[in-house]
Amino acid sequence: MSKGNIYHREEFLQTIAKNLRRKPRLREMERPKRKYRPEPKVYATLSATELLQVMRDECDKIHTELLETDQASLPKVLAKQIGVHGNGSIVIPEDPRFIDYGLDGVLSQEDVHTWDPSRGDENITHAEQANIGIMFSDITLAESATTVIFNDKNKARAISLLPTTFIAIIPKHSIVPRMTQAAQIIEQQIKAGETIPSCVNLISGPSNSADIEYNLVVGVHGPIKASYIVVD
Repeated sequence: MSKGNIYHREEFLQTIAKNLRRKPRLREMERPKRKYRPEPKVYATLSATELLQVMRDECDKIHTELLETDQASLPKVLAKQIGVHGNGSIVIPEDPRFIDYGLDGVLSQEDVHTWDPSRGDENITHAEQANIGIMFSDITLAESATTVIFNDKNKARAISLLPTTFIAIIPKHSIVPRMTQAAQIIEQQIKAGETIPSCVNLISGPSNSADIEYNLVVGVHGPIKASYIVVD
């Protein structure tokens, strides 16, 4: 895709500066230096085990079951959790981690649909009809029990939004204290030249809404059930 041309840029910026009653800035902006930065200090001294406990406590608040296992036991734990949620059709992304973590056997059933961009809207139909959507968390926030998923054409957000149930597989090493560290990780990846998807989805348990008279309703705009499986 070719880049577009920019016309009358200087005149446009001059007009903005004039209306703001200041001189136009003719060089790149420098990031302001803040005197106080308390955000990185929150939970910064906690160990991985302690962060997991913070996350477990938060899961209780957001109606999300949290399970712990190791990689060898993950297939059995995932199969059991699929049964707990009623089995049925499943939709998953095209993600090599399913093979890396030994889950290809569990997910080789006939009722498992792997998202394929070449199949267009057929993927949406499968996701709408699926009972369970399963994805890996790329970064996980202990403070709010939030999974951060980098969505792209192979890992569509519909997988986590349209099925009745969402199961997130969380590598323990992906758990960080809070949003501050997630933003730092993304910034480092960008500086390293990595391509970050334009859609970064943050999911904290099942869909919740209390917009109407502060009455909590689950499943208004997404899954009504969610499970996290933390893999050590």
